[in-house]
Amino acid sequence: MSRLEGRVAVVSGGASGIGRASAMGLAAEGARVVVADIDSDLGLQTCSDIENMGGEATFQTLDVTDEEQWRACIAATQASYGGLNILVNNAGIAVGGSILTMSLEDWQRQQAINLDGVFLGIKHGIPAMIDSGNGSVINISSVAGIKGSANLAAYNATKGGVRLLTKGVARECAANRWPVRVNSVHPGVIETPIWDKMNPELLESGMNTMDLETMAEQAVPTGQLGKPLDIANGVVFLASDESSYMTGTELIIDGGLCA
Repeated sequence: MSRLEGRVAVVSGGASGIGRASAMGLAAEGARVVVADIDSDLGLQTCSDIENMGGEATFQTLDVTDEEQWRACIAATQASYGGLNILVNNAGIAVGGSILTMSLEDWQRQQAINLDGVFLGIKHGIPAMIDSGNGSVINISSVAGIKGSANLAAYNATKGGVRLLTKGVARECAANRWPVRVNSVHPGVIETPIWDKMNPELLESGMNTMDLETMAEQAVPTGQLGKPLDIANGVVFLASDESSYMTGTELIIDGGLCA
């Protein structure tokens, strides 16, 4: 499998969930991958798993809200692998609850990780891609960036922001004839750890946050719960030449939820 042979990728939030699946999928197609995350234990495990399947990966500590860490991550990628061709802006959190009771601190923290983090990745990743001669930026948004949900309005705001940021940057790259494509991916109900962290007060009281299988059966037209691999397959497609005429658009992978 060599659809991405010779290319270099950075995946933020690459230690678990969709990020981990994307890092492994990119590596399986020949890309050399930098797994960037705040969780060094899980990040190093992802790198080890990639190496065990014959791929090449390194870990880089990255808090996506810290501009200096983004600079360091991109510089380390260029130093290790000679360039950058693929950037997956995946790191994110979900803070649920009524907009009337949400604290300003939680609002700003979610904005900082979900939207500021994507901005910083774009700001520092695209120049490296231009230097490399080609690039694909893949921003992980959500179906929540397309349709509203009660008690997820703050999350809607961040993911809707990622969707339109993607389109604006894609147009800027095209207008300047920079060899960089920019697209967003919109997962539906996917089995990842983000659900367990959405309402931590429920975990503290000993309750289960939600039954994802039941949620999918009730809300998703196909009745199926998505897996991280379903999203990773879309990421690999957008990173490859198979999507060379796609920029500024969204790839929805949701079992028909937005239909």
